[in-house]
Amino acid sequence: MRCTLATFAILGLILSACAPASTPTPIPASPSATIAAPTNPPPSLTPTLAPTYTPAPSPTRVTPTPAFPRGKVDPDWSVDVYDPELAVSGTTLFADNHNLAAPRIVEANMLGEIVWEYRLPENWRQYTNPGFDIEPLANGNVLFVLPRKGAFEIDRAGKVVWSYLTEQISHDADRLPNGNTLVVFGAMDRMNDAQVKEINPRGEIVWAWYARDQFNRAPYKEISEEGWTHTNAASRLENGDTLISLRNFHVVVQVDPKGAVVKTYGEGLFRYPHDPQVLANGNILLANHVEPQRAIEIDPQTGQVVWQFVMPGQLVRDANRLPNGNTLITGSSAIVQVTRQGKIVWQLKLRTPLDKSDAPGRGFYKAELIR
Repeated sequence: MRCTLATFAILGLILSACAPASTPTPIPASPSATIAAPTNPPPSLTPTLAPTYTPAPSPTRVTPTPAFPRGKVDPDWSVDVYDPELAVSGTTLFADNHNLAAPRIVEANMLGEIVWEYRLPENWRQYTNPGFDIEPLANGNVLFVLPRKGAFEIDRAGKVVWSYLTEQISHDADRLPNGNTLVVFGAMDRMNDAQVKEINPRGEIVWAWYARDQFNRAPYKEISEEGWTHTNAASRLENGDTLISLRNFHVVVQVDPKGAVVKTYGEGLFRYPHDPQVLANGNILLANHVEPQRAIEIDPQTGQVVWQFVMPGQLVRDANRLPNGNTLITGSSAIVQVTRQGKIVWQLKLRTPLDKSDAPGRGFYKAELIR
């Protein structure tokens, strides 16, 4: 029988159709492969306490996808971690006093490049210890505090447009919605002093709170360390109450407009608390300054720690909850943004970390993310 090329082609099609389907050989998973955790766990899950902070061992800079202003590189620090998918992007405004000869306020982008800075005048440089506060204002200006000198508002050209001078001011000033400014007076304060004052734009005192009305008793009466209370923060709550951090007493108090203490937080738990804030869920987030150095969130109803992030070897000075649930934490040598699961997704750090024995006012102090 003669076979043509067409005959062989037809036979090949028949054999192919009758043959069993082949099964692909499975490819074994790499031993190092991991399954990514969901970025938004179900709200019913109880958050696990976050792991201890460890600086990244090697640079892992990722080219960012969000657009942001570019600036100049500072040789003293670097951003060695940036995950644009998990980090809240923007610019970070912070107080920088790692170089005692050149204290300044810096606004840096997500790469750590300086997009704006304000260098303190030479005659103000002595008023940075133990740390100065900064706050971006809605009008684009910056409000800051120089301990034992005063509160100042500057525009972006560096012009002072408002100030309140006093040697008793310590670490914090907040601009209120009514245009007044809430200021803490904890620098070497005495029992007869007011620890918090609300000041109108003309410099007049329209409200004041005295710790003596509730704490002129044991064990607080005899305490003295850089003042009686060394009050270091105050913020006005939506209900009109004021949240106040009494550093030397290791507690945070909530006082009503008449000055009565309605709640006390952190007894036996806080150690030199800094910058407390009430979160949307009603919990309180703050920086526990020393031993252990950590950002800590507590449930005020139970007094239990529901979240923390430990930064050993640093003086933790500020903690702010961000819109996506991340937390911006300021240590003396590093500013980090961490997820609820404790993953560092952004980190700006000094190339030469400060030692704990360095002057307490050195390094970074407070930071705010501007979006």
